[in-house]
Amino acid sequence: MKISVEKGQEKGFLPDGRHTVEITDIQEGQSEHQNVPFFAARMENEEGFVTQRFYTSQAAMPILLSLYAAVGIHAEPGKDLDTKQLLGKRVSVEIGEHSYSDPATGNERSIKQATGFRTA
Repeated sequence: MKISVEKGQEKGFLPDGRHTVEITDIQEGQSEHQNVPFFAARMENEEGFVTQRFYTSQAAMPILLSLYAAVGIHAEPGKDLDTKQLLGKRVSVEIGEHSYSDPATGNERSIKQATGFRTA
């Protein structure tokens, strides 16, 4: 069997720990269970990548603002933040495992996630 490797699939997940990464792609969507808008940022370096979802709810604003601040973009009241501003930006992130209960099945799932955003 031959398995085709598309562009961007040649890297594995980043290992746990702190990494400096570049945001190389942004995809927008809505959560499967509560229809909350989000954007998924692909963050990568030569060692690998992680794709992190950022929900755009009021509860998630502190997380969003910490990401933007870490890349040098500061929020201003009355002005929108554009996810396209993040493309090509470098940021320091902490990579680790996060476990949660899948709302559809009740099964525990684990994913890689990026947290602890700092200026690169």
